[in-house]
Amino acid sequence: MTTVVAKCVLVGDVVSGTITFEQDAKGGPTSVKGEVQGLAPGLHGFHVHQFGDLSQGCASTGSHFNPFGLTHGAPTDEIRHVGDLGNIEANSEGVATINITDHLVSLIGPHSVIGRAIIIHAGEDDLGKGGDEESLRT
Repeated sequence: MTTVVAKCVLVGDVVSGTITFEQDAKGGPTSVKGEVQGLAPGLHGFHVHQFGDLSQGCASTGSHFNPFGLTHGAPTDEIRHVGDLGNIEANSEGVATINITDHLVSLIGPHSVIGRAIIIHAGEDDLGKGGDEESLRT
């Protein structure tokens, strides 16, 4: 079995970590595992954004990766952006351990997430359940 692997190394003034994506070369779900340090305790939105351009911070990464033009949702929702990975939770020391298996995130094919920005937000993602139009976008 051949596996495709991509690593995201997070380097910031406060936040750092490594996230590894793995998928069978023939397709199927993608494993997303890693650890992020330096976060405020609690929930933080976790997304793949459209562009890998970090030259202007989040402003240059575009929206959540959404090749199918769907509304924002939770990773368990049938209708969601490919880049919607939900929330990760930092413990009291500011460390979040990530262990996700996702059926939409792919490392192969035309909708690969390789080369796109991985964003961890300061606050919690409402998973599209905020009850307004903006919640359905981001």
